[in-house]
Amino acid sequence: IHRRFFTPLSSKKVVESVDECVSDIPDGATLLVGGFGLCGIPENLIGALLRKGCKNITAVSNNAGVDDFGLGQLLQTRQIKRMISSYVGENATFEKQYLSGELELELVPQGTLAERLRAGGAGIPAFYTPT
Repeated sequence: IHRRFFTPLSSKKVVESVDECVSDIPDGATLLVGGFGLCGIPENLIGALLRKGCKNITAVSNNAGVDDFGLGQLLQTRQIKRMISSYVGENATFEKQYLSGELELELVPQGTLAERLRAGGAGIPAFYTPT
C-alpha cells in the first residue's frame, strides 16, 4: 500500500496494512475520497478510518455514499463534520444530519469540483468557472 504521509519527517512510503496507512491521519483532516458513485471507492481505507475513529473529517468526494456503504459508514458514526461534494442524493443519514445542522455541506458542480482538485494539485491558487 502506497500513500503520502502527513508528517514531513517520515520517509517510508510502503506500509504493511491499511490500519498503518491511516495511523497518522489526525482528527480534523481533509480527505479526498476517490471513486464515482460507489464504484472505485477506497472501501478498505474507509474501514480503517472507522476502526481508528478519526473525528471532524472534511470529506471531498463526488458523492456521500449510501447509508451503510462508502462514506455513509463514516456518516453513521458521525466522523464526518463537513462534505464538499457534487451529489448527495441517496443517503438518508446524510440528509438527517444536514437538515438537523450536524453536518456542513458545500455543494459544488462536478466539473468545478474536478477543476478545484486539478488546480490545487498543480499549485494554481484560483481559477474562474462560469456557472
